[in-house]
Order: sequence, then structure tokens, then C-alpha cells
Amino acid sequence: MEEGLSFLKQFALPVSELASWIAAGAMVFGGVVPYVPQYRDIKRTQNAEGFSIYVCLVLLVANILRILFWFGRYFEPPLLLQSIIMIITMLVMLKLCTAVRVASELTTRRRAFTDFDLQYFWLWSRFIDYIQCVLAFTFVAAYITYLLIDSSLFVETLGFFAVFTEAMLGTPQLYRNYENKSTEGMSITMVLMWASGDTFKTAYFILNQAPFQFWICGLLQVCVDITILFQAYYYDRYPQKPSSHTVPSTSTKAL
Repeated sequence: MEEGLSFLKQFALPVSELASWIAAGAMVFGGVVPYVPQYRDIKRTQNAEGFSIYVCLVLLVANILRILFWFGRYFEPPLLLQSIIMIITMLVMLKLCTAVRVASELTTRRRAFTDFDLQYFWLWSRFIDYIQCVLAFTFVAAYITYLLIDSSLFVETLGFFAVFTEAMLGTPQLYRNYENKSTEGMSITMVLMWASGDTFKTAYFILNQAPFQFWICGLLQVCVDITILFQAYYYDRYPQKPSSHTVPSTSTKAL
């Protein structure tokens, strides 16, 4: 009997470690999966109208701040690596979208980050301008963090702002659906991918005792996803009178 229990313990240990590695891998790379088909579609069609580059802006800001938060309060390495992978993914998406958009523009006027024209913020003509903006933001945020790293209030606020920014990424889609009283043009499959991914992510936060900012905002993100799915069900079952300005709805989170 004791030998049997000993064998089960020895067997359970590697299985547990394997499950932990799989969960960590899913945590690191799961967030970028929805962008792979989107990248391929943009590259194939040479049309980036269905993808909002402001998604890249939000995710770049959120993940840069999350990395800075790590210096003030240590958290799981997979969460840190996830932020690095997401930053790289968003830069790749930006590079492709910028090239496609500039190629289709009729105007020959070039807009640059160094013009400091707020009217064309994040609508520049060269990928290098986005890199300059990201580096400038990173430098300023890192310098402020360096000065205030000993302030627990600043560190906790930084962490909350980082994950809250990402958690709110689905709200523009939520508002657009409500405004148009329709989810026409929105990919239900994509929303299901968000919901499943965000649910897994939140469970990972809770089980691994991540800082409270992570799991609170994770729960908020899941609630947003569920609300969007409810909108899809409600507007399909009870069609509303379309507004005069209804436009095809595209995702501002993963499309």
C-alpha cells in the first residue's frame, strides 16, 4: 500500500510540473493568438481598415507599464514574458498596418512624430515614428518610476493602471454595439476567443496569487466579454431599429 502511494506521488509530481509549464506557456503566448489570423488576413488582402491601430497603442502602453510595475513589485515571470511578447506582437502589427495604409493613401504628404501635431497622433507615415513615440514614452515612464519606486502608493497605482487599461480594451466594441443596436460585422468566434482566454488568464492570476490588480481587472475583462456576447444574443433575438449612422462593426480589441 505504501509503495503504491509512493509511486502515485512520484507520478503526480512530473504531471503537475508539466501542467504548470503548459499553463505558463498558454499564459505567455495565448494573448497573441487572435492576432495571427488578423495579421495573415491584412497581409493577404493588403487592407488594414478592419484593424484599429489604437489597439496597438493601448496594449503597448499597458504592457510597458506592467513591465515597469514588475520592478516595483515582483510577480510571476510568465506574466512578465507575456508583456514582452505582446509588445513585440503589437510592433509587428503596427509595421504591417502602416505599410499597407501608406501604400493605399492618395496623398503624398508624410506625417511624422516629430511634427508634434495632435491631429495626426498615432497616424504617422513611417514605422520609425511609432518606434520613436514608444521609446519616448518608455523613457519618461521609466524615469518617473525610478524616482518613485520606493513609494508603495505609486507602485500599486502603476500596476492598477497597467492592467485596467488592458481590461478596458473591449469597451469601445461594447459601446459601439449599444450605439448601433446591432453586432453586425462583429466576429462571434473572436469574442469567444477573448472570453475563453480572459477566463483562463484570470484563473491563472488567482491560482498563482498574482498581485490583486491583475485578478480584479481580469474579472472585469471577463465581465466585458460576457456582456458583448449577451449583446450578440439579444440583438440577434430582438433586432432593434438600426440608427441612421450604423456602420459595420469591427473589433477594437483583437481585430
